[in-house]
Amino acid sequence: MSWLPAWESFVRVVEGGSMAAAARSLACTRAQVSKQIGELERSFGTRLIERGTRKLTLTPAGEIFLQHAQRTLDEMNRTELAVRNLGDQPRGTLRISATLSFGRRYIAPLLPDIVARHPELECELILSDDMLALIDDNIDLALRMTKAPPDDAVARKIVDLDRVICAAPAYLERNGAPQLPQDLVRHQCFSYLQREQRIWRLRNRDGLETDVPVHARIQHNNTDCILEAVLQGHGLAILPTYVCAAELADGRLQTVLADHEPSSTFGRHLYACYTPSRVRLPKVRVFLDELTQVFQPVPPWATGKG
Repeated sequence: MSWLPAWESFVRVVEGGSMAAAARSLACTRAQVSKQIGELERSFGTRLIERGTRKLTLTPAGEIFLQHAQRTLDEMNRTELAVRNLGDQPRGTLRISATLSFGRRYIAPLLPDIVARHPELECELILSDDMLALIDDNIDLALRMTKAPPDDAVARKIVDLDRVICAAPAYLERNGAPQLPQDLVRHQCFSYLQREQRIWRLRNRDGLETDVPVHARIQHNNTDCILEAVLQGHGLAILPTYVCAAELADGRLQTVLADHEPSSTFGRHLYACYTPSRVRLPKVRVFLDELTQVFQPVPPWATGKG
């Protein structure tokens, strides 16, 4: 159906506010989008969009067409999913998103075996610490570390995430180990740049929370970089155990303030999130089954296999 791409381009232009934004979301050029909009207007014999110097404005005809185009495209998507759901075999492309460190360590290694077991399935893994949009980024399943999963998505808890305050033995020998949260102000403390705002929130066993301003002369927005800096003896950090379990086990890292639980903007749980339209897709179901098998009841880093 040759009209379908043009209708989708029109809707994306309206949603994105510009032809350039529509082109980015559709992975095509601005010229292609402009050509499709022009063809639509010629076929209807009227303008759909007024092109101003700063913004695009819908004409009355464009407003009417937008309503019908959105309903039609939504119905097409529902029809396509319904037809695909008739089959039991995973097929097509499964797009997964995960955070950089976790995805590289624990999700990427799963994919070769999954596609080997399901010949009609392909997998795409998008690694980013930014929270990608399920619909706009066409994500089938997102693995999110968050305090509260999104209200508009189905969320299944996969595993609990523990975090520790740790440092290399050499750093502690040179600088001493903090005995109280307030002692951290005298140490180099690596925070996750753009997330923790250089404030560590610690909760003791009685549930009392303490906010401690921390500082380090070097900052990173990547957990693996923070791990490497701590291993080299440059300071302390709050690290998830899925990153540093092996280093804690072999003594390259030591925990401090063990009677205080660190809080994180990333939350204490890993959720598998997907839109309701993906619930019954075989490709999503087999991946969820794989996650359950790998991370429950005990995650691999807790058993020394991570």
